Amino acid sequence: MPRVAKQPGLLSRFWQDRRGVSAVEFALLAPVLIILYFGAAEFCQAFMAQKRLGHATAQLADITSQDNAVTVNELSDTMAIAGLIMTPYPTAPLKMRVSSVTRNAEGVAKVDWSRPDGMTPLLRDAVVTIPAGVIENGESVILSEATYDYSSPLGYLVPEMVVFSRTFYLRPRLVNKITCSDCA
Repeated sequence: MPRVAKQPGLLSRFWQDRRGVSAVEFALLAPVLIILYFGAAEFCQAFMAQKRLGHATAQLADITSQDNAVTVNELSDTMAIAGLIMTPYPTAPLKMRVSSVTRNAEGVAKVDWSRPDGMTPLLRDAVVTIPAGVIENGESVILSEATYDYSSPLGYLVPEMVVFSRTFYLRPRLVNKITCSDCA
């Protein structure tokens, strides 16, 4: 009697066939890997914007602290230079403020003058909080503040705007207190 070879069923053949395994694995992993790639690129862009904001804020305080006296025009020029540091990021979301603050004999820090660009100026004689150890009574400090509203170019990965902010305190280098004759 002749033997009839058993033909495996369709499901059994499908289960034993390994030819398309890597294609299926790739199809499952590719979207995850693409999202990870663009997410890492977006993280790097946001980190660089935050880093540039720190440089711009420090530069604003540094240049201001190197003078004896400043004017509104000089401060505007310094803020324009700080805006250039943000390149290639747009400067429209950049807001800055530079102020001179003096701690009086009672230990209260008050604003001498303030010059903003996109922010509200601090009022003269307004009380501000300065971290301990920055200045002693009778000393002044240049307070530089900046915020940057970062919007992702890839809005589907980071749909919300992220606000970065930086604050720097630098002592005047040449005089005890830097004056600004035409500042508020």
